[in-house]
Amino acid sequence: MKTDSVLQRDVMTELKWEPTIRAAEIGVAVKDGVVTLSGDVDTYGMKWAAERAVKRVSGVKGLYEEINVRLPDPYKRSDEDIAGSARNILDWNFWVPSDRVKVMVQNGWITLSGDVDWFYQKERAEDAVRHMIGISGVTSRITIKPPVPTVKVFEVKNGIEDALKRNARLLRDADKIKVETSGSKVILRGSVGSWADYEEAEYAAYCAPGVSEVENKLAVTG
Repeated sequence: MKTDSVLQRDVMTELKWEPTIRAAEIGVAVKDGVVTLSGDVDTYGMKWAAERAVKRVSGVKGLYEEINVRLPDPYKRSDEDIAGSARNILDWNFWVPSDRVKVMVQNGWITLSGDVDWFYQKERAEDAVRHMIGISGVTSRITIKPPVPTVKVFEVKNGIEDALKRNARLLRDADKIKVETSGSKVILRGSVGSWADYEEAEYAAYCAPGVSEVENKLAVTG
């Protein structure tokens, strides 16, 4: 188990290793394995990249983020301009059913709504607009409404458990993850060793046909 000081050092080193951000602009504090990020960055994409970098570090049990997006004047755009660009980006993305995803922009903050068949389509929509110049944040209210499932609930459960055991990242913790199903909802319980594993297990569950929601209750033990 890492001490807070060792974890802080590892997080700071990982932020310096990430080429898409300027680590000197980001403050790092750690208490009981929970990392707090602070500071100002030029783009929302940098803020997101910093969060992702922290989640890659072993020993991180939680993340609290206080990073502000301070857009330089050359990056500032009107809400109308951002909305038009976002609409085009979604229309041009092969993986996104753009006719089912709506875009609203207020004070540079993009809100996505609508519904899609699969979780990966929701992820691709968020990723498509996340790195746009001039945005201050992204909120996704996209819901997943899969077609009428052709598989039974127990098949969904068994399929997810098999996927977890096949996954090279989760091989060590697969037996610690318990899968529960309730209609189209999946609940994950148990523990994993890192935030990266936490998200990997959640994604594996979302890949099952007919799943509309995953409640991830996995504990990150570090």
